[in-house]
Parts: sequence; C-alpha cells; structure tokens
Amino acid sequence: MTSRGFNRKRQPAAAPRIGLFGVIGTDNIGNEGMLEAVVSWLKRDYPDAVLDFMCVGPEKVKAKYGTPAIPMNWYQKHEQASDVMAIVFRTLGKGIDAYRVASWVRKHDAVIVPGAGVLEATLPVGPWWYPYAMFLLSGSGKMFGTKVAIVSVGASVLSQRLTRLFFTSAAKLAFYRSYRDTGSYEAMRRAGIDVTHDHVYPDLAFALPVPPAGPGDPQTVGVGVMAYYGTNDDKAQADEIHVAYVKKMKRFVRWLADSGYRIRLFGGDNLWDDGIVEEILADLRAHRPDLEPMWAVADPVTSLDELMREMAPVGTVVAIRYHNVLCALKLGKPTLSLSYARKHDLLMADMGLSEFCQFANTFDVDRLIEQFTALQARSGQLSAAMAERNADKARLLEQQFAQLSALLFPAGQGADRPGAGQPAPEIIR
Repeated sequence: MTSRGFNRKRQPAAAPRIGLFGVIGTDNIGNEGMLEAVVSWLKRDYPDAVLDFMCVGPEKVKAKYGTPAIPMNWYQKHEQASDVMAIVFRTLGKGIDAYRVASWVRKHDAVIVPGAGVLEATLPVGPWWYPYAMFLLSGSGKMFGTKVAIVSVGASVLSQRLTRLFFTSAAKLAFYRSYRDTGSYEAMRRAGIDVTHDHVYPDLAFALPVPPAGPGDPQTVGVGVMAYYGTNDDKAQADEIHVAYVKKMKRFVRWLADSGYRIRLFGGDNLWDDGIVEEILADLRAHRPDLEPMWAVADPVTSLDELMREMAPVGTVVAIRYHNVLCALKLGKPTLSLSYARKHDLLMADMGLSEFCQFANTFDVDRLIEQFTALQARSGQLSAAMAERNADKARLLEQQFAQLSALLFPAGQGADRPGAGQPAPEIIR
C-alpha cells in the first residue's frame, strides 16, 4: 500500500506523516505564529495527516496541538546540571542528537521548518545549538529520503565560520527552500547556495487571520520593546548597547506621555521582554506620578493574535522586534521600525515605509520624534497602501502552500523512500 499526499479534491491512500521542527513551543510569539500558520494549512488541506514535533518546548506544543512532541536537544533535560557535568552532558549530547534527529526524521514523508530566522545570526546564537540541529535535520533528510522543507525563512550573511558551515550545509541538503525576503535569498546566494530553484515568499505570519481593527485612535501609540543586546557581532559591547537602548526608549516613552499620547507597551518574547516592559513603565510612573493608570498600559500577550488585538486600538506603532513590526503593518498601522537587521528594512520598504526606520544600536531620539510626527501626518495615505500590499502577501502565501502540496505530497509517492514502512529506531529522549 502506498503513502501518498492529497489535496482538497482527492483523498490519499494513506495519510502523510509530517514532522515540524524548530525553535517552537517557546515564549517567542513570532515563532509560534509562523508555526500556527503552517499547522492551519496542514489541518485545512490534510486533515488526516499524522503530525508530530521536534522542538525546544515540546510540552507547550503537546498542550496546544495535542500531538506528540520531543525535545530538539537531548541536553535540555540536563540544563540544571553542575558546571562540570553540564560540559560533559553538552559534549555527549552532540553525538546523541545526531542519532535522535536521524531516528525521528526517517519516520516522516516530509519535515517542515516553519519560517523564523533559521538561517540567520542577527541575534546572538552559538553554532552548537540551532545551527548544528539544522545541519543534522537536513543531513538526515538527505540520507533517508525524507523531504525537508525550509519554508519562508530568514537568512543572513554569516561571519562566524562554524555557524556559517552548519547553516550553509543545512541549506544545501534541504529538499525545498524559500525565503521571507530578497535579502535572505541574496545571503544564501553569497554563501555559495545554488538558489536557481529557490523562491521568495512573504513571512508566514501574513497568512494568519486579522482580528477586527480600524484605523485606531491617533492619540494612542503602541510601543514594542525587547531585551535588546545588539546583534551576534556585538557580543563585546552587548551590555553597553542594552543600557543605551533602554535609556533612549525611556526618554521616548516619556516624550509621548508629555505630548498627550496614550501608550500601550508590549514585547514579543515573554521570557525575555517582560522585564524591560515593566522597567520602562516603572520609569514613566516615576517621571509622571500623576499619570492616570490607564494612560500607559502593558497587558501581556502570548500569541500574534493577542498582539494584534492589543495593537488594534492604537493609531501608530513604534517597535523593534521583527514580528511586532510585521503585525503592525499587517493591521495597516503606520509604523516606525527600530531595526537590528536588514530584514526589518526590507519589510518596511516593501510596505512603502522605508523612510521610517533607524538602526536599533544607534538610533537618535530626536530624529525618532521627527519621524513619528511625519508618520502621524501621513497615516491615512500610508494605511490605504498597506491594505493592498497585505492582500498580495496573503495571496502569495496561498500559492506557496499549493506549491508545497505538489512537491511534498505528490500522488503515488511516499512509501518508496528509503526506510519507509520500516520501524524507525527508538528515539533517545
């Protein structure tokens, strides 16, 4: 009996076995949103598909989707070990993970990496964590004939040699690659990847439904902040960059309050950003002790849908996290981006807002105020243009899902790949 994919018109002889892999099941609501977009597509077009996950937060994924999930790294269950034992476990784990990933991959017809910056190092990342895991994933797919699809991901030019080796090898070995912007496509081309058959599609978050939202109150501003310490190349100056960033954000938020604007603060990763949100809010309360409590609020969000609902009442957004910026644009909100990577600038330019960016490391508050004032003056014109571009992006992502269906689950394929129909080795958990 063969295992074959299917579309909405034709049911398969056997349900496809699909794995989802990545930094998911975490407090990063951007990554979770992209996963949600892919899972929604699979449940819509492949309701009988057998799904499971290998990820950073398996317990959260199991609770949300009700599907099997295992940790990406064997070492995760030993994170509380003493310093000496931690080194031993980390070293041992690299070999164990090679076996674990291969055992997991070979059970599937396809494994999908749902978006995120999985081929970039714009924020600090060590080579032996996610880069190594990506290399193991694509290498295992190549070995066992499982189709590994890296879908609408971010990529960057890499300066760290070992990180570059793992990421470029992972990309070369993948069955399918698409990028969320032209900068990522170009970065992979410069890294020596043959991108002839690769594609550029919008970020997967553009496939998510939009909650009801009008233009919002022009006197209410959404301010997205993060625990920012610079890029992967700024480790030596990380603390200095962080202190300067927080100081300038406090000054800008104070200016908003002094200028009569209501403020809604939000982050994008609850584990890291909540402390910064509270610090900036506390500074504002100390600066303006007479400020009404509801004049500046910071309600926690746990998903991109909740984030967009928090943004819905505002008229303008100033944000740093990529998916804070993206959600504001998706809602048609005039937006200012404090960019820490080229992906921000490309997204803003694609939405007609290239003049409203500054580099997060060195942004100037006075210029930010000038940009904000100009943005407010053009809000109606900019929102109308963004609505058209958002519709185009949703349409393009539907095209990608159709392309993935044809490539990953073509009729009559699935059971003939190496290892198919054979019991997989037990996975070390």
